[in-house]
Amino acid sequence: MTFKYDNVYVLDTATVGGPYEKKGPLKKYYDKTYDDLYFGEDSFEKAEVKLVKDSLNILHKKTGVKKGDVDLIIGGDLLNQISATTYGALGYSKSFIGTYGACSTSVESMIIASSLIDSKRINNAIVTVSSHNMSAEKQYRNPTEYGAPRPHSSTFTCTGSASMFLTNKKTSVKVESSTLGKIIDYSQNDPNDMGRVMAPAAIDTVKKHLDDLKRKPEYYDLILTGDLGVYGKEIFKDYMKSEYNLDFSNNYNDCGVMIYDLNNQRECLAGGSGPVCSGLVGFGYLYNELKKKKYKKVLLVATGALFSPTMLYQKENIYSIANAVSLEVV
Repeated sequence: MTFKYDNVYVLDTATVGGPYEKKGPLKKYYDKTYDDLYFGEDSFEKAEVKLVKDSLNILHKKTGVKKGDVDLIIGGDLLNQISATTYGALGYSKSFIGTYGACSTSVESMIIASSLIDSKRINNAIVTVSSHNMSAEKQYRNPTEYGAPRPHSSTFTCTGSASMFLTNKKTSVKVESSTLGKIIDYSQNDPNDMGRVMAPAAIDTVKKHLDDLKRKPEYYDLILTGDLGVYGKEIFKDYMKSEYNLDFSNNYNDCGVMIYDLNNQRECLAGGSGPVCSGLVGFGYLYNELKKKKYKKVLLVATGALFSPTMLYQKENIYSIANAVSLEVV
């Protein structure tokens, strides 16, 4: 399902990164970074709540908008019951929507907020996402104390929070259109190969977006998938070329590949993942380069693996989804 928007704009963004992100090539695009994974808190979960509070507070300082003037706050994370977002967003006097699309949550939230603004139901909204490497590892994989090495196809959950203020008041960057993805099952069941799991969803959503709007890949200055990583990125390009004769060699990249220096940060394996991966790259790097007019038209495609350890223990496949949003310089 694809939507066109007439009156949705980005007022500003705020990004907070952890220690691994601070060592990456995009660190200058973050408003704040930390040197450890606790941030002065006594658990990883509380540390992630602090990330959310940080990005929201920074966003309010940058925009000058008070909490009471926000019509809606919407977002999510990877923790059970999206607790980092709900604890971090406490104190807003108006409506809250918690969202979960795994690593596609950032764009899913943008689409919901943009649709409400464009339909004149609300005037503005804050979109916020977060993830934390260690809180995610505790929940989704073997206990970290187990110490098992992970294969090179594994991605590395990013630590950080990213927030965006969307409004119906005209700014220099517009939310032009979006495409909601569908749940994809390509019979994948390896939690250490998320790129292979999510690439089919990215392919499906991007093809749907281009077909619905009758566009070619070259319409966009840059197309970014969320966190396919090194291997999923190549699957995406190869399939698009071989099956649809669509060339993504010149204007395509992946947030998971961009966020770390994979030659030197070997612990990050195939690249970044987590809801904040596309959040930090999209709300940080991409938005700032749009403001500088390096890019005029971009497509951000957040990808998510809809994966539960419980379902894997029951021998079920890992499903995936991708959501896309088009941003343009006014």
